[in-house]
Amino acid sequence: MTAVTRFWPLLCGTQRYEKTLSTRGTGAGVIIEAPILAYLVETANGRILYDGGCDYRKLSEPALRAQWYGNPAFPFGPPEVTAADRLPARLARLGLDVRDIACVVCGHLHFDHGGGLHEFAHAEVHVHRAELQAMREQADEAYFRDDFAHGAHWCEHAGEATLAAGVQLIEPPGHTAGHMSLLIELPEGKPVLLCGDAADLQENLDAEIAPGLCWRERTDLALASIRKLKRIGAESGAELWPNHDMAFFRARDTFPVARR
Repeated sequence: MTAVTRFWPLLCGTQRYEKTLSTRGTGAGVIIEAPILAYLVETANGRILYDGGCDYRKLSEPALRAQWYGNPAFPFGPPEVTAADRLPARLARLGLDVRDIACVVCGHLHFDHGGGLHEFAHAEVHVHRAELQAMREQADEAYFRDDFAHGAHWCEHAGEATLAAGVQLIEPPGHTAGHMSLLIELPEGKPVLLCGDAADLQENLDAEIAPGLCWRERTDLALASIRKLKRIGAESGAELWPNHDMAFFRARDTFPVARR
């Protein structure tokens, strides 16, 4: 029996970029608007946050914005994060404070997933060991090591794990070295499999297209992970949720309303 009681997707900003960054080899010249998301899972034993969005300080302070987003080698432009999009504000709308979150899972540590971890210096942060190493080695330009200068309380994993009854870490590397997805068994209806950036768009899943950014150009690993997620979905009956697909979320009218 699942320990999950409620589940919320939280919109933490948006970003515009060329589609090729999500779908390798296709979409040149097409600019998409992608949601930046975190997800709150409430269980009988406490709350789990999947991903932490951006560090909004690097956007609101001009010097930091120029330092982190002004690099010509950086493939993304600066995200749009309003005051209402900041994670503390999103949580406040649910009657919660950041200190009500004791467990954070970072699917991977790119700037738009791990940047908000400074808000959760008190919490355990679950991450794959290989992902932590990739961040420390600055494996690509989307890792901002300064995002973790506050000293996170890392809880390292070497593979898949169960965090609570009905909440399971899934290991689909490829986009990054230690990417982790999250399988959530809801109290009613189908389970949800949060793909993270193993699949930015529904197109990645349907057409089995690798992400534009792959660790060490391992498109084979990324494609194997997409097929693994689809297999898990078929076996568990879970609905696969791509992570940066605005049309997917708008069609479901899922944020900021709670799924019960």
